[in-house]
Amino acid sequence: MTALDEAGRAARVMWTHYEPVHAITYFHPRARAAFEAVGLRGFWRGYFAGRAAPLGPAEAAPVTAAFFNFAPHTVARALPAVWRLATPEEALRARLTGAVQALAELTYELPESHLVEAAELLEAAAAEAEPAGRVLGAANAALPRGEYPLARLWQAATTLREQRGDGHIAALVAADLDPVETLAWRVAVDISPLNLLGRGWSEEQWAAARARLAERGWLTPDGEPTEQGRARFQAIEDATDAAAARPWRTLGPERTGRLRQLLEPIARAAHTVIPEGNPIGLPALRT
Repeated sequence: MTALDEAGRAARVMWTHYEPVHAITYFHPRARAAFEAVGLRGFWRGYFAGRAAPLGPAEAAPVTAAFFNFAPHTVARALPAVWRLATPEEALRARLTGAVQALAELTYELPESHLVEAAELLEAAAAEAEPAGRVLGAANAALPRGEYPLARLWQAATTLREQRGDGHIAALVAADLDPVETLAWRVAVDISPLNLLGRGWSEEQWAAARARLAERGWLTPDGEPTEQGRARFQAIEDATDAAAARPWRTLGPERTGRLRQLLEPIARAAHTVIPEGNPIGLPALRT
């Protein structure tokens, strides 16, 4: 595996700074309330409608593929039923409204100039995110530009995180890992299984996935990660970073460093509402 270049390493660091900006849409009460206001009551209705809305009134099959880690029957329970409660356009407005309200609450002490500069730099990075082969990244990049700094900031963060996620899924598929195997690996390493409730996989499917990982030499017979497994998964993480490097290569070290400084207090504030051991696997900030 070729060592990551500076832009590849920056991709990992910057992910830990913009992902929390996006993730408030899952965890902040104002974001949840905005979904409920358009009829999307319950966490999973808001999640599936809000995240799938850039694709239009999608059926379950393409969303299952794009989201990757949910059992097909779980997605089918939500889609297309949620579009009878709220249209994709209403879901998009709700998710942006809730995100902006949440960010406003979390960043009220920061001057507007700080937020404007952060939004402009993050938009410049998002504009360089390659859309080819990135379904969710491309769908979010095609949305209208927000009018206010916090809306622009959140939308740029969302475009970058979905573009990166698309690349991560490509790396998992290339490594011949299926969704439940991927989740079983993360549970063995760093995520509580309690935080993955709602994905819809049965106990039998979890057990079979762990057995397959043990057969491949990724887990020991008692479910502990092996050195081989850690090395193979690190190769997937490196491939994910390499595929997400273009925005930071184009932005350059100086502007990337400046954006990291601007995002840091926003990301730290977002972490106050993001639970530890969160189900999206978000780590602490990296500097």
